[in-house]
Amino acid sequence: MGFLKQKIKEKAFEIGFSHIGFSRAEKLPAAPLLNWLSQGYHGTMQYMDRDPEIRLDPFKFFPGCKTVISLSLNYYTPYPTKAHQDQGRISRYAWGRDYHKVMRKKLKALSNYLLDLAGDAKVKICVDSSPVLEKAWAQKAGIGWQGKHSNLISKDLGSWIFLGEILTDLEIEPDKPHADFCGTCNKCIEACPTEAIVSPYIVDSAKCISYITIESKELPDGETAEETGDWIFGCDICQEVCPWNKFQKTTDESDFFPKLENQILLESWINMSEEEFVERFSGTPLMRGKHKKMIENAKNALNNLKRQKRVHAFNFRIFVYANTSG
Repeated sequence: MGFLKQKIKEKAFEIGFSHIGFSRAEKLPAAPLLNWLSQGYHGTMQYMDRDPEIRLDPFKFFPGCKTVISLSLNYYTPYPTKAHQDQGRISRYAWGRDYHKVMRKKLKALSNYLLDLAGDAKVKICVDSSPVLEKAWAQKAGIGWQGKHSNLISKDLGSWIFLGEILTDLEIEPDKPHADFCGTCNKCIEACPTEAIVSPYIVDSAKCISYITIESKELPDGETAEETGDWIFGCDICQEVCPWNKFQKTTDESDFFPKLENQILLESWINMSEEEFVERFSGTPLMRGKHKKMIENAKNALNNLKRQKRVHAFNFRIFVYANTSG
């Protein structure tokens, strides 16, 4: 291993990253992304279809790029998705500080270190919103593989990881791509209540509860509204059932631990003013949901919980009757 690569790896772990891997910059295969877009699986996320060539070709996004450095950061915290039955569930990644801010700070620190080692280098930091297919690059860099639910899975931490990249014009020895270890397992596909995983590795965003509760401009209705259950921001079902997440470990990053402000009953969500919403959740991923959207999600979740309670009460009465009559 080259001196530069070794020093970058050591510094990455010192900063707090969970994994680091290197891949040679090259144009990615176009078919997976273009087929996904042609099926309309991006829903109303028009930015995905704006210029797919930039997402596929790092040279268009960062001319002179020679190496993509992929990094991950564990965000798992050992708490249930809700502490009270009348709360709505929030995806685990959104419990703490906005991960964009945490990742960007760490990536900036590592890129500055890289520039100290090679002052004439050029670098570009990418966090989620950049037009970079981060999961494809992370697999090429040996960090993990894209599971059938489309999330990246690592052998040692499961899928509870954020991803970020540093693009550079330095030529650094690439790592070997990671193999796929999903095998014949289909637990994530079978568990999805909205059947959003339309086939292995292919997710129809418009059916995904995360999309419905965050990205969609329309309110869910009918069967879809019921299938979202008590989720009010995102969804973790496909990750919760994944066997590889038995290897999950608690993060060392305190910013990802849950804020007390998240522990709110659905009734309180519904009555929350916009001012209170901003005061409570500024600096967290929940701000992406917007006040009005979160209130509507909470109303839907409360309706679903009330419906479930009525069904359970009815079934209990039937059970009692069946066991006491005659």
